[in-house]
Amino acid sequence: MPVLMIHLGLDISYAHMAGRWRHPGALRGHAFPDVALYEEIARLAERGLLDMVFSGDGTGVPDTWGGSRDAAVEWGINWPRQDFNPMLVAMSRVTSHIGFGLTYSSTFMHPYYTARLLNSLDHITGGRVAMNLVTSTRKSDAANFGFDELMEHAARYERMEEFVDVCRKLWDSAEPDAMLWDAATGRVTDPAKIHDVHHRGRFFKVDGPLNTSPSPQGRPVLIQAGGSPRGIRASAYVADHVFGGDMPLALQVKQRQALDEALSDLGRDPATVGILWQTPIAVAETEHEAIARRDRQLATIPPEAVGAYLSYNGGYDLSALPARFTLGELQREIIAANASPMGVINRMAMELGADTEISRSEFLEHGARFVTNHDTMLAGTAAQIADRLEESFEATGSRGGFMLGHTASLMEDLTGIVELLVPELQRRGRFRTAYTGRTLREMLSA
Repeated sequence: MPVLMIHLGLDISYAHMAGRWRHPGALRGHAFPDVALYEEIARLAERGLLDMVFSGDGTGVPDTWGGSRDAAVEWGINWPRQDFNPMLVAMSRVTSHIGFGLTYSSTFMHPYYTARLLNSLDHITGGRVAMNLVTSTRKSDAANFGFDELMEHAARYERMEEFVDVCRKLWDSAEPDAMLWDAATGRVTDPAKIHDVHHRGRFFKVDGPLNTSPSPQGRPVLIQAGGSPRGIRASAYVADHVFGGDMPLALQVKQRQALDEALSDLGRDPATVGILWQTPIAVAETEHEAIARRDRQLATIPPEAVGAYLSYNGGYDLSALPARFTLGELQREIIAANASPMGVINRMAMELGADTEISRSEFLEHGARFVTNHDTMLAGTAAQIADRLEESFEATGSRGGFMLGHTASLMEDLTGIVELLVPELQRRGRFRTAYTGRTLREMLSA
């Protein structure tokens, strides 16, 4: 039986935030958002034969903590951000193979615009684009798109599923061989191969067709990161590959099982849908060096910055926490506020128990470890990290791989990935030795 290959992406979403930019070797003299830094990242990641460079996104300024954005902008909490779209275009022009994943919200975007944009990016990159769809859990994002309140949790997923239905119809509205460009006759397109959409749904009304040439991949790769029961069902419906959280192995196994069941219920083959597990990483020549790099992060941001991050990420103001409370009580309040029950509170409740009483300062201390990914970060030598990756890969069905990111020091750790971790995985027969396939979809399917 052949050894199945591990896929690797690089998540650069937070590389310049929450104090990470302060570490030696993090940005190598660049200042965010210097396009030269992005080009350097792309070249180095492609030298390591990685599948893609990925960026999450958010369109609001964190203002949940105490109803103010001051702590977030002062300490660099989910601030500043840039749209990854023009950055990936620049990165694609200095590379030939590596893919790029960007993030948009189906709650706020319109499918016609998004389908057209992704088609254009797929042409520019030669078929190397993936879109990560999110439903958005943050009130500051919603306010920037004219919403007084967040859309209800289940409705956001229903909108996402319809959003993808429309996008797929639009991407398929021109058949792959529709374009003629016949110089002898002057005919540009075969009209019989262009189709209307005529979509009428709960959230969208779109006639179509998409007024673009069919793209190299036909459809861009779709990624989705739903972790709740409803989110997993949505992932099974919309995603080519799933973005999984950095959670304990036992929970990863459970999510893989739940996703497989949801895929089977929809008539999809679970073997065709991989999970790319978010994996914070610090890799170095010695374990001591890697651990020291990881531990430095705990001193990069103050408690108010931790609170600003946790409040924004969960969509719930934690600044008014009482002196003591139970984690279960906090979870119930968050759910009642229509915010996200996942994240650090969910993890702490599972680890410590929902009935555990905790003080405000203890909560923020735990939160600091979450914000810096301290407790889940793989910090060690290439061999140590490869051992952990193989264990997780095999336990979760040997489909997909890892989104390496939330690095302690971006360029320093990316160099370690390329020069230390990738060769170690190659020696084990777990990672490609050359790019194969023409498009990102083909690479991720290999």
